[in-house]
Amino acid sequence: MNAQDGFRDRRAALAGGLSLLFVPRIAAAASPPEIVQPENPDPEAFMRRAFAARDEAVRAGDQSYGAVMVKAGRIVGWGPSRVIVDRDPTAHAEMQAVRDAARRLGTRDLSGCVIYATSRPCAMCETALYWAHAERIVHGAALTDVGAPRYPSC
Repeated sequence: MNAQDGFRDRRAALAGGLSLLFVPRIAAAASPPEIVQPENPDPEAFMRRAFAARDEAVRAGDQSYGAVMVKAGRIVGWGPSRVIVDRDPTAHAEMQAVRDAARRLGTRDLSGCVIYATSRPCAMCETALYWAHAERIVHGAALTDVGAPRYPSC
């Protein structure tokens, strides 16, 4: 697909009343990487993977945030920040991990999942985690466990 094809797809989608969020991007991102499980599935290993996602985001020219979603001791979602690269203000690392986990698990219900993020999630991300029914949020190198996501009032 070239840039002109992407433009035509978007224009046709808008004419049909569809949101741009559901139209393929001009330069579609590669499929998510195959997730390599840590040898010792413990909180430190999961946080190291979140920091690896952060490093990937920085290498790609994006903000320095990363996150992974874990369920039953397995990483099910991977999230380097893509805000700058995708020109998408909602592509925070935590949102990327939620989207990836939902896609891989085939459900929007992420009950039993724990997110490991390089920093405390913002209100948008915490709200998304709340609506996805994530179990807990763990952030930062100190492995700060803030418990279940809350629905913050704005």
